[in-house]
Amino acid sequence: MNILSKMDTFHLRIRENRWFRYFAVFNRIALAAGFLPSGIVKIMGERFTDLSNNHPMGQYLEALHQTGYYYTFIGILQVTAAILLLIPRTVTLGAIIYFPIILNICILTFAVRFDGSLLSSPLMVLANLYLLCWDYHKIKFILPLYHFATLDSLQKQKSLSHAFPIIFFSGVITTVFLVGLLVSNVYEIKPYNTESACKRSCKGSDKAIACYKFCHCIHIDGQAIDKCLKEYHKNDNDPVQRK
Repeated sequence: MNILSKMDTFHLRIRENRWFRYFAVFNRIALAAGFLPSGIVKIMGERFTDLSNNHPMGQYLEALHQTGYYYTFIGILQVTAAILLLIPRTVTLGAIIYFPIILNICILTFAVRFDGSLLSSPLMVLANLYLLCWDYHKIKFILPLYHFATLDSLQKQKSLSHAFPIIFFSGVITTVFLVGLLVSNVYEIKPYNTESACKRSCKGSDKAIACYKFCHCIHIDGQAIDKCLKEYHKNDNDPVQRK
């Protein structure tokens, strides 16, 4: 049995399980709920965050808001992808449209260390990937994996398994925990959403003074995050400042 046949067999076995199907429905609803509000706000031409323009993400969102119909276009794509995910016959198309948008948001989040979506965006990327894998039997026909076996097998599928996939869902819970742990500790310092929240994170730090200066650099001076980080790392022996 070649690797494509093994993938087809494994995919079919997954789709025959009721619990994997429930999880796919959950991901569809969760992803749609994530894009509908922000998409509608963009279509209405309003900003969907109260972040200061001095914040790195605030600077980006303000510039995006000023692009006019491009801002509206992104909102239309988000709402379209969300609606397509909610309609069973168009889920695959919705997942394909959704993926590049949420991947871009995820990369942007990590690039500017935006605390607001540091956890949610990578989890949404994983949820989107699950839906793409769930519809592998459809998507593979646009890839160099064109093969009829899975489609024929799915057409013959008559019943669903009720066996609960303990290992898979244990892996899901573990993944969520590990992603949360990673994003909580991946950065030595983050700008947070406000100056006060940023400064609170400085208390007890070995580089408290540099940390306060970083917060001021971001939220008051409105400097680029790379410049503020460079200043922060200049003095590794910054004395502790406690308040």
